[in-house]
Amino acid sequence: MGKAKVYFTKEITPEAMIKMYEVMGVELTGKVAVKLHSGEVGNQNFLRPELMKSVIDRVKGTIVECNTAYEGKRNTTEAHQETMKLHGWADIAEVDILDAEGEIEYSIPEGQKIQKNYVGKNIEKYDSMLVLSHFKGHPMGGFGGALKNISIGLASSHGKAYIHGVGDVNNFWNSDHDSFLESMADASKSIMDRFGDRIAFINVMKNMSVDCDCCAVAEDPAMGDIGILASLDPVALDQACLDLVYASKDPGRDHLLERIESRNGVHTVEAAAKIGVGSREYELTEI
Repeated sequence: MGKAKVYFTKEITPEAMIKMYEVMGVELTGKVAVKLHSGEVGNQNFLRPELMKSVIDRVKGTIVECNTAYEGKRNTTEAHQETMKLHGWADIAEVDILDAEGEIEYSIPEGQKIQKNYVGKNIEKYDSMLVLSHFKGHPMGGFGGALKNISIGLASSHGKAYIHGVGDVNNFWNSDHDSFLESMADASKSIMDRFGDRIAFINVMKNMSVDCDCCAVAEDPAMGDIGILASLDPVALDQACLDLVYASKDPGRDHLLERIESRNGVHTVEAAAKIGVGSREYELTEI
């Protein structure tokens, strides 16, 4: 596998989102799903619809999400739809909660820890996918980016528990940590296999709290915004984001790095590269 192409701009605007989609040179066709994070009610850091609307319009996309596996305002379809309205997503595009009608099983023959992934059943309606990820810290994964967005993010409520529990839904909070990260990598492989060359990724490095958008009470970001990155390779994309955090001179970056390193966050990237989800070797082009 040669070096993946990753594109970067310091500009974080709706116009830059479109530019970063177009620079990848892919035209997503058919019915396009746009995977993003709805944001837990109470969270102040999630990316807003105003930033995302133009690129969603550009691909004529439907916003897709899946229900959570823990308490909150997104753990049932009804509550999740309400959150989508509250946060303005329903105002800018059609919203589809993928596991509203149940789940579908994808097999992962190469899986290191899990050999199947349970995703929201409605994913079958879509021909292509644009993955808009908010790059930031995460209480369990260390960081959240493209890989987490297509693994945990697209898993049904039961599927999320299955990944967290490394195949045992009853072991949700107590599974071996590195095995959980490897399970996320495994799940991401099934999504790449499903969409092939009809999936593209944009990561936004803004509001980079140590906490995820799934936290109702999240810490304010300690470091400044970096920019937008785009790639057809989610492994290269997440690796490039990690490298930009390490290269940053921002005094707040050590706080974010402590979260990433204490949870061995890079291991998700390592595990995904190992089973061919993508490549950690990339070429960064600044736009």
